[in-house]
Amino acid sequence: MTFRRSLGACGILGALVLTAGCTVGPDFQSPATPEVTGFTPEPMTKPTAAAPTRGGAAQYFNSGQDIPGQWWALFHSPALDRLITQSLAANPDLKAAQAALRQAQESAIAQGGGFYPSVDGSFTNSRQRSAGAQQGQPNTSSIYTVSSASLSVTYDLDVFGATARGVESAEAAAEYQQYQVEATALTLTSSVVTTALGEASLRAQIAATQEIIDAETQQLDVVRRQFTLGGVSQADVLAQESTLAQTRASLPPLEKQLAQTRNSLTMLAGRFPSQEVSETFELASLDLPQDLPVSLPSQLVHNRPDIRAAEATLHQANADLGVAIANQFPKFSLSAGWGSAASGPDGLFGSAASGLWSLSAGVTQPIFHGGTLEHKRLAAEAGLDKSLAQYQSTVLKAFQDVANALRALQSDADALKAELAAERSAAASLELSRSQFSAGAISYLSLLNAERTYQEAHISLVKAQAARYSDTAVLFQALGGGWWNRTETAAKDSISH
Repeated sequence: MTFRRSLGACGILGALVLTAGCTVGPDFQSPATPEVTGFTPEPMTKPTAAAPTRGGAAQYFNSGQDIPGQWWALFHSPALDRLITQSLAANPDLKAAQAALRQAQESAIAQGGGFYPSVDGSFTNSRQRSAGAQQGQPNTSSIYTVSSASLSVTYDLDVFGATARGVESAEAAAEYQQYQVEATALTLTSSVVTTALGEASLRAQIAATQEIIDAETQQLDVVRRQFTLGGVSQADVLAQESTLAQTRASLPPLEKQLAQTRNSLTMLAGRFPSQEVSETFELASLDLPQDLPVSLPSQLVHNRPDIRAAEATLHQANADLGVAIANQFPKFSLSAGWGSAASGPDGLFGSAASGLWSLSAGVTQPIFHGGTLEHKRLAAEAGLDKSLAQYQSTVLKAFQDVANALRALQSDADALKAELAAERSAAASLELSRSQFSAGAISYLSLLNAERTYQEAHISLVKAQAARYSDTAVLFQALGGGWWNRTETAAKDSISH
């Protein structure tokens, strides 16, 4: 009867405490969406300039259009598609991010165990010898066995929400890791695309340089024949030899960059340099995307994984503040134990066993901790302010990235058009200079200047073509890369979009 009264009293106390319970600290709310209607001061409604050369098509900005999950497919390169598939499957940085996500998710689940009672069982069996002198019976002793078994239950009542806020913080940390996976995947795919485009650019520059070397070699043969006939001086021959040597000297650095770029692609695919990927890239095998989807500014804070990660960090800091506040309030606990003791394991649950039980309820109120709890709360408030400022900085940086990419694409188109005009003009000027030199109308120095001008214009044209491809990839990265439209990097059921 006494046991039942104690159990009933303890249950009533627990019910009263739970009824009066509340979760202290501020409830998290996502920051408001920036009230801006565009990425640039003026609307991006006009197409870019166009030029009649590879990579010279006009590009159109389609405001409000969603970004495809596999945006790199817009370059229409099967080799690029294959390499990105390999990289997503084997890149160790992405695997590390995915492992960190699993770790954070398991930690959050473990944190949730605080909502439930803890149940522990124990068993002891001991053989003892006691001296009779202890009971006033000298020269006697006894040997006996004591066995005991017990079951204990403890439950910390989460009256002021310390456990709830702790679980909330752990779940926010897992959400942060989730968006880190997406950010890592976006960085990986963007790096593969831009590196592949870098390879294509270098191959084009090497091919252009080799064409220039061939033309200068032929010109050197012409100059040498003219020198034999007395038409030019030896200084002219030496000048042409010097020009050819300088052009040849520009080729090894390009080849070095190409080899290093290939190593980068191989590393991104999760391989060693000796296991070079088989895919190769040239500008001729890539299409320039012409219709560019551009998310609305109001959607950017939902589309960029780094912004979502910063929001999760802000959420975690908000929950940590709730934990710090709850730690300043009383803590309530319930515990119960039941067991038995006997002279051997066989008698533990028999009639000869001695029943043991206990019930207790407790409360602990922090009174003086040397200011520790108060300053932990103040530190948590400062941490929340820091996370908010970092979130705002991340948002501003994201909008800047998009604005920079949009401006770059416009400028790239204008630059390509200008570089094409300059290259054609330099080519015509060089052809005219060669004819005039053959006729003796100009000096050899004038011909050399025309050659240098054409060389620079030709290489600049190749670079301008590659820049349009690369900055197109940068725009897709700045807009978030469409991760919400694919499922191969992280579990989608725990990310809402």
